[in-house]
Amino acid sequence: MNSPSPSPQPARDERAKAYRAGARMAKERITREAPLDAAALEAVEASDVIVVSGQYDHVEQVLGALETPFTQVARGQLSQVELRREQLLIVNCPGELPSRDVARIRDFVTIGGSLFTTDWALRNVVERAFPGTVAYNDRPTRDDVVPVEVLDHDNPFLRGVIDGRDEPQWWLEGSSYPIRVLDPDRVRVLIASRELGRRYGESPVAVLIPWGEGEIFHMISHYYLQRTEFRSARHAAKADGYYAEKGMAVLADLKSDIDDLRVGDVESAASSSRLVANVIAAKKRAASKAARVERGGAGEEASR
Repeated sequence: MNSPSPSPQPARDERAKAYRAGARMAKERITREAPLDAAALEAVEASDVIVVSGQYDHVEQVLGALETPFTQVARGQLSQVELRREQLLIVNCPGELPSRDVARIRDFVTIGGSLFTTDWALRNVVERAFPGTVAYNDRPTRDDVVPVEVLDHDNPFLRGVIDGRDEPQWWLEGSSYPIRVLDPDRVRVLIASRELGRRYGESPVAVLIPWGEGEIFHMISHYYLQRTEFRSARHAAKADGYYAEKGMAVLADLKSDIDDLRVGDVESAASSSRLVANVIAAKKRAASKAARVERGGAGEEASR
């Protein structure tokens, strides 16, 4: 178990460049549009976000680009970490965990913890810990890219994720697991793709599942996107056009990166960076509010 640096040196490839630029844009926009979320992100400590390493997905690379502290544990070592209801637990794909860890995750969410999972963790974690909510439809995807759309615009997780002229693409890893909703009264579909539904039978891209006092946030495919596609002239245009759309200037230290990127690259990275930043900020704000309430209650007891 270790606590990696929140700001690893990015590899000099296009995806790392895209996430570096997209994360910086997401943070700037949060500061401008949602100052309380920005303050919450600044207050995050490594113990607030626990990441279980995966073989195929690497959400920690997005967290690193966002300069968000986190604690990373290897698969099978979750028992070495204290899980508290104010934490966010992220389980990378494939999420192959022993039964004792799956049971522990269920208990963690039930008392108020938040769980974030990707792709094969649908079957390996979510189906096992939270039966009857969502399931893999047994129709694996091909290596593919599909357009996505927000369905629940009022959800705080989705603030600023897709707006204006945005046309974000979502990469489907070969053999990604489409999400079948088993309990539509409980499960909320936040992001969907009609193209995903046509090709693979299920349209949900991201779902939110209340469970006990906590919640599960699950997404198809890998959160660290490996590629995108340029399906329009706008997508293929130089990346500084995306900054112009958002009324933002390209920061000096990013200009060399931006020269190698297109609108589609930065748009997808900025959207996914903003989403995970929103999830972390919402959890941190809720935990801080609960702590204030508890302190207030303890003060009342002490004064009696």
